[in-house]
Amino acid sequence: MTDQLEDTAEPSRLGTGMERRSAMDAVRMRIGMAISLGLLKPGERLPDQEDVALGLSVSPITARRALASLAEQGVVVRRRGRAGGTFVADAPPAEVLASLSASPAESQAVNRLVDRRLLFECAVTHYAAVNATTEQLDELERLTREMAESSDWSYYHRMDEQFHQLVGTASCMDTAVEVYHETLAELYDYFIPYPIEKLHKSNLDHIALVAALRAGKVEEAVEVSRKHVDILHRTMFMGLKNSGGLANKS
Repeated sequence: MTDQLEDTAEPSRLGTGMERRSAMDAVRMRIGMAISLGLLKPGERLPDQEDVALGLSVSPITARRALASLAEQGVVVRRRGRAGGTFVADAPPAEVLASLSASPAESQAVNRLVDRRLLFECAVTHYAAVNATTEQLDELERLTREMAESSDWSYYHRMDEQFHQLVGTASCMDTAVEVYHETLAELYDYFIPYPIEKLHKSNLDHIALVAALRAGKVEEAVEVSRKHVDILHRTMFMGLKNSGGLANKS
């Protein structure tokens, strides 16, 4: 009963305007899609339960229930001992993975979210190039180093979220920043695990952005941000699904 109350108290924005999913079902879907798309490989170890929760922005109990459910269905396996943990099953049931998929309507909604973020990102980057303090730029640079040194998608995601939130704050756009942060949060609800190599490559954009912001190169900074967000149409789950998965990505 406590678990049910915890999950009910943590509604997910996944499915807003369409069917609504519980937070647990949203986590199941996000991990399932990552496996279907080849982002998580058979036998790959997932981060610890607490890190899964932090990386997917849910409570630890929601992450625990989602992983337990996936284990019951044979999508992941749990092993005890010092080398234990939660691992992607060697042969996850295809019918279960097929059920753990976003609907076409959700894919369309995420594309619209990316477009909305694109507009916001260009605006906040423009004003961040004008208004960011030295302290904020130093913190942004520190976050890029944290992302470069991260070894799993969970930690990278947390640093990435902090990075973009700080760019918004540095813009000094007052209440508009709150709307930008809300859009970020909505989009991050659709974040799925990615290979760390792909995320490290994405971090090169962050490094280039900080350099442009520090130099006060407004147009260059905006263009870096525009490309960084626009590529989400192709690299988030709906883009990877349409292109046949990770195998087609360089």
